This record gives sequence, C-alpha cells and structure tokens, in this order.
Amino acid sequence: MSITASLSNALSGLAAASRSAQVVSSNVSNALTEGYARRQVELSPRYVDGTGAGVQIDGVTRVVDETLLREKRLASASSGSANVANEFNTAILNFIGSPEEAGSLTDQIAKFESALLEAASRPDSDARLANVLTTAQALAGKVNDISDGVQTLREDADAQIGLEVNRLNTSLEQISEINAQILRAKANGRDFPALLDQRQSLIDDISELVPIRQIPRENDTVALYTINGALLLDIKPAEFGFVPSAPITPDQTLASGALSGLTLNGNAVQTSGTSSAIAGGTLDGLFNLRDDLAVAVQDNLDEVARDLVLRFEDPTLDPTLLAGDAGLFTDRGAAFTPADVLGLAGRLEVNALADPNQGGAIYRLRDGLGATIAGPVGDATLLNAKAEVLQDLRAPVGGGFSGASKSLSGFAASLTSIAGQSLQASNSTLSFATARLEGLEETFLANGVDSDQELQNLLLIEQAYAANARVIQTADELIQILIRL
Repeated sequence: MSITASLSNALSGLAAASRSAQVVSSNVSNALTEGYARRQVELSPRYVDGTGAGVQIDGVTRVVDETLLREKRLASASSGSANVANEFNTAILNFIGSPEEAGSLTDQIAKFESALLEAASRPDSDARLANVLTTAQALAGKVNDISDGVQTLREDADAQIGLEVNRLNTSLEQISEINAQILRAKANGRDFPALLDQRQSLIDDISELVPIRQIPRENDTVALYTINGALLLDIKPAEFGFVPSAPITPDQTLASGALSGLTLNGNAVQTSGTSSAIAGGTLDGLFNLRDDLAVAVQDNLDEVARDLVLRFEDPTLDPTLLAGDAGLFTDRGAAFTPADVLGLAGRLEVNALADPNQGGAIYRLRDGLGATIAGPVGDATLLNAKAEVLQDLRAPVGGGFSGASKSLSGFAASLTSIAGQSLQASNSTLSFATARLEGLEETFLANGVDSDQELQNLLLIEQAYAANARVIQTADELIQILIRL
C-alpha cells in the first residue's frame, strides 16, 4: 500500500472517530432529555476500484425500538381514557357522599325522616315543623347540587374536548411540517435526527388523545392512522372539527343534536363504542363522560327525585290535595309529569305552600298543603303518615337500579352503591393501565442512553483516533526520510 493510500485511510479513520466522538457527547449530554433517542454512527468500508480505501460515514441513525414505542403509545391512550373515567366516578361519589358522611344524600334523608318523627311527637311545636321544612329543603337542595355537579362535569368535559381537538389539529400540522423539513434535509444531504426526535415527541403527545398507528413512508416520513383505520396524516394532515356547548342541561344530548359531535375533514365521526375512530384514548374518554357516564348518573338521580316527588303527591297521603296538585316536593312548584322526568333532580323544590318565606304557612306540614286554616295542633296523623311513606317499598321505573322495590333511603343507598362500584371498577382499570404504561416507559427508557456504555465507546473511539493519528505520523516520518535521500 502506498504512503498516499495509507494517509487517505488514516484520514478517513480520523473523520469517523471525530464524528463518533461528537455523537457520543451528544448522547451523554441528552441522557435525561425527554424524547431524545440514542444516536449511533453508521460506518462501512470504503472501496476504490475494488481496493480498500478506509472507512466511510453512512450517516447517523436513531436507535428506537418501534414495537416497544407502539405498545407504549397504546398504553398511554388507555391510561388517558381510564384516568378520565376514574376522575368522573370519584367526583360523583363525592357529590353523593358516603352514608356515614354528614351532608350526604342518605344523611339528608335520615335527617328529614327524623324531623318528621320529632314533629309527630309534638305536632303543636312550630319549631319542629320548621325543622321539617328546613330538612326537606336541604334534601331537595342536595339532589339539586348533585344534578348540577353532574352537568358541570359534562360542561367541563365538553370544554376539554374543544381544547384537545385544537391541540390535536395543531400537532398534526406540526408533524406534517416536520415531514416536509425531513424531505428537504435529506435532499440537501443533511442529518436530521433532531427532527425525528421532535416528530416522535409530537406523536407521543397526541397518542394519549387518540391511539396512533404509525406507518413509515419513503424518505423517513410517516403516515398516521387511528387504531380503527381513520387517516390522520399522509402528506397533508386531517382536520378535526368540534363546537363546544355551554351551558349544558340534562336534556341536551348528542343524540338529540343539542351537543356537538366530532367531524374529521367535515365528515361525522362515531365517538362511542369499540368501532369508534377515536376509541381508546383521552378524547374517547371525554366523549364517554359527556354522553354516557354522566347521562346514566343523571337518569339514576332523576329516578330518585321522581320517587321522592310521587311519595308525597299521593292524595291518599294528604286528603287536602286534589288530583293533579303538587305534593310537598315539586317540579319547580308544579306537579310531576311522567313525560318530563329528565332533569327532574335539578328542578326539585319544596312546595311554597308550606314555606312562610314564600307566602305559605308552616302549619300546612301538619294539616295538609291544601288547608286554608290551621287545624287541631295535637293532630299528628299526617306527620306520621309522611314518616311512614318514606319507608314504603316501591319499584323503580327508570334508571339503572335493580327491579327490587325500595324505600326512599333504599334508593339513595342503591345510588351510592352504584357510584361506589363504578369507582372501584375504574380504580382497577386505571391501576392496570398505569402499571402497564409505567412498565413500558421503564423498558423504553432502559433502551435509551446508557452513560456507562457511551463512556466505554468513547474510550474505543479515543484508541481508534490515536491509532489513525499514529499512522499519519509514521507516514510523515517516511516522507521526511524520502525527502532527505
């Protein structure tokens, strides 16, 4: 081998060692940088006319386990959806309250029943009659508060959907632009690992919203689909559409057209069920909260309100009432209408006829809502009947309750039990999803930058650099000898 060839080989070796040292330093400095993928220099032998001519740098590649990355993204989507459901169920149980908690629904019913029994023992006491009114109003107010809380959760979910849709659209546009930048960098012969890092971070971000399937395209660009096949990006990004609604009332649903659905490039997208284009992510969880979970809770709460209203609207309980008159608990002052159950829990009120602050009279709790004058102060018949009617076993008409007949407190206990069971189930789902995601993230990070390994590589690079430098030094010495001849 000629001295010139030796110099050429050594120079190529120095260039490779220099580039490798640069990559190692980049790896070490970004060992804790989120979204950074370890780089490695790709080298291959260089030949000229079939003769070895040193080493050539083929480029710098990112080391990423695509299979593991795909599983991590799916786990992130599952975790996001499970977290939405868990937060909702936690809030619902807090609204209702546990049976032993002061101010809970069951506690308010118990206080109302106790007030009736105390008033029945002293029907002449205006103070005890006033306590019946106060506890009745507190019970109606508690049912109102739970209903308002449910609708607030729906409004929050609806607003969050709007924010997430905007974020999804923005991220898709950014990924499309990065694809274009990669094409330009490749055409100009520049390395672009940083662009790949940025694109991966963006895809990771939106994969929590919608489960993503990444398809490689030519020239290191990618196309994105949802798990169920909806195209999100291929050259151009898709555009999601959504119109937030506020405020939201119980009668407003997606099915009725009162709430916005989701569109993709102007076409309606199914937002519920396993076949939904967005099934499995946070966005799916938010739609499920707004359109299914919260609606089911409202139905159950309306059934409790319906049962409460009808127990005290029965003319056989209060002989002063005529058919069609409102009882102690009303639908905003009106009698119950079977066709207008939806949202009844939010409209529940105590009859103004028994409230002195609204022009009524407290004695009507003892003598009947239709009484025009006070009756015998010692007559506790109606008060006892009202206490007894709370214990009557009545079968549910709607909601998700079992078909068994229940007392009013039984309805409240069932409502609490359903909320508790839902929370327990969502806790289990979230725990599994979180553990799976954490395990995959830990494994994924373990495949990232290993500082110890990088320093070992740096030692090898140093040795290679020194060896090539020695070859150049020796060639120089040989040339000097030739010059002196």
